[in-house]
Amino acid sequence: MVLSVTDPAPGMAFGGEGMYVAAEVRGRSMDESRARALLRAERAEVASLLRQTEESVSEEQRATDIPEDFGDAGLPLTEEARDQAVARQLRDRLAAIDRALARIEAGTYGRSVLSGKPIPEQRLEADPAAEVTVEEARAQR
Repeated sequence: MVLSVTDPAPGMAFGGEGMYVAAEVRGRSMDESRARALLRAERAEVASLLRQTEESVSEEQRATDIPEDFGDAGLPLTEEARDQAVARQLRDRLAAIDRALARIEAGTYGRSVLSGKPIPEQRLEADPAAEVTVEEARAQR
C-alpha cells in the first residue's frame, strides 16, 4: 500500500521515494543495537536447534535396528531425510543472520541488498535478518 505524501497514516513516517514506512513498531524503533540483540538471540536459538538436529541425524545413522516388517524399512530413511532437510534450513537461517550482523557492522543494515532501498521497520521487526523489501521478495519468487 502506497500512501500519498499528504495522507500519512498514524504511526507512519516518510521513507523517501513517495513511500511511508512505520516510524515505530510496538513503541520501539529498530535501531542497530536492538537489531543486533534480536539477531544474536535468534542465532543462539537456531544454533542450538541445529546441534540437536545434527545429533538426531547422527543417532539415526548409527542405529542398526532391523525392521520388523518391510513397511518399517523405509521409516528411518524418511526420518533421516526430514532431519537433514531441517538441518539445511537451519544452516541457511544461520547464514542469513550472520549476513545481517555483517550488514550492521558495515553500516548497511536496514537497506535492501538488491536496490539499496530502506526496508520498512515492520519487516525488520518481523524478520531482523530481512535482506530485501517485501516487493523485491515477491518479485524473486
